[in-house]
Amino acid sequence: MKFTLSVAMSPLDQLTELARTAEECGFDAIALPDSLFYSEHVSAQYPYTPDGSRMWTAETPWTDPLIAAAAMGAVTSHLRFYTSVLKLGPRNPVLLSRQLASVAVLTGDRFGLGIGLGWAPEEFEWCGAPYAKRGARVDEAIEVLRLILGGGMVEYHGEFFDFDRLQMSPAPNRPVPIYIGGHTEAALRRAARVGDGWASAMMGLAELRTTIDRLAELRAAYGRADEPFEIQGVCVDRFGVDGYREQADIGVTDAIVVPWLFDGHGFDAELTAKQDSIAKFAAEVINEL
Repeated sequence: MKFTLSVAMSPLDQLTELARTAEECGFDAIALPDSLFYSEHVSAQYPYTPDGSRMWTAETPWTDPLIAAAAMGAVTSHLRFYTSVLKLGPRNPVLLSRQLASVAVLTGDRFGLGIGLGWAPEEFEWCGAPYAKRGARVDEAIEVLRLILGGGMVEYHGEFFDFDRLQMSPAPNRPVPIYIGGHTEAALRRAARVGDGWASAMMGLAELRTTIDRLAELRAAYGRADEPFEIQGVCVDRFGVDGYREQADIGVTDAIVVPWLFDGHGFDAELTAKQDSIAKFAAEVINEL
């Protein structure tokens, strides 16, 4: 099993040092969350809390995950970075391709793209993207990203995106893996059909097991059962060495963790407290598995 450190809602001036510490302690990757802005009023419920409320406020720090990956990549040598997850629906995939190619090249191909549709209508509408038909629009956006990032002169003519021959250079040396987030049946089908993996949000082990089993069924139906596929799990009720073994047993390949929360520290805790928690988690869990 691999271990990924989530730096969600950490102060921006901590990020590079957290990356250094994670690499030193044996973590495989950093997971970078995404939030475009905080709208005072939102017309949809947040899908990953019981009451639909957001877990953050207008003052909670966020950074663009691609810029953060480039900054942290500059102070590390082998640690990987991926978005968990970037909201693809509000973004233009042609412009995003330029950004992704840049961060992939600058980090030495240590970057993976975790994507979701996005849940807030305001993020779509205020960024100039329609909320309607968002699923179909994201499906086309994934095609555009893979096409442009593959290198060479390409063109695309779809329902939502249309462009004549263009090329972005340099292209990444290796394909940027795309991990699909979301718990709905449509999201699982998208992950099984076109994803290099699936990213969970907060789930208990039983729900995680059921979802992973469903993904296996769907991947088999799409003829992809034998292809490599990452399961990035955020499990909320199994911890410690035995808990992560249980996660591995049901198919989690990459556990996303926030060690300082286990020690009673908040997202805004001091850097040294977070570094101590990272080292403690590595000694007690990573080094024991």
